[in-house]
Amino acid sequence: MPYRRLPNTDTARIKALKTAINKCNKTDFNDVIISMKTLYKAKTIVGKFERACTIYNDTYQTQIRANKSFQRKIANARMYLSHFVQVLHMSVIRGEIKSENLALYGLENNDLLVPDMSTNDLLLEWGNKIINGEEQRIAEGGVPIYNPTIAKVKVMYSIFKDGDKTQKIHRKATFRTQSDVSDLRAEVDEIVLAIWNQVEEANSKLPLEKKIKKNSEYGVVYYYRKGERVK
Repeated sequence: MPYRRLPNTDTARIKALKTAINKCNKTDFNDVIISMKTLYKAKTIVGKFERACTIYNDTYQTQIRANKSFQRKIANARMYLSHFVQVLHMSVIRGEIKSENLALYGLENNDLLVPDMSTNDLLLEWGNKIINGEEQRIAEGGVPIYNPTIAKVKVMYSIFKDGDKTQKIHRKATFRTQSDVSDLRAEVDEIVLAIWNQVEEANSKLPLEKKIKKNSEYGVVYYYRKGERVK
């Protein structure tokens, strides 16, 4: 015995609604087996839901494209900051910079190791500490570190920081549009269920094969279990 399964993707939901609406539009008014109230709800929601899905997909793709560029900005900022810290530590080892100055960078307890900058938040935190520390040390009369200079590090960090802000905006937009789709999804499912129930009830006395065919014209989807065959 075949069983029906409600749409489990947004594309399938839209298709189910449009199939039922199109079938009704091509059927004589007196022969339409879906109530006018349900049909009106279907026509009202399908365009709204499809637009919400389109906006979400567009927003999500924008986030994906922006993220590809952002990954390069992350890598550059992490590379320059890590390199700068390594040069700073070498300068301390050679005695060119006093070890006490490491406190300016928040590196006094790091055992001359590069701090963890594996996440964006840590990269933001340490980037700010290292840049401020170098600028303060120079302001107190210290010799600037070269290769890389703090100016170059600051440029890469600023590009990353701006990119991080942009990505957060993209993520918020994606989450908002995804929520809009989710809010409509329950209503869509309710309408699809109402349509399918009405169609099955109207054709309930037909032979199985004919009933399945008639119901399918309104978008009802049936599945056969493994080993079953259409009789």
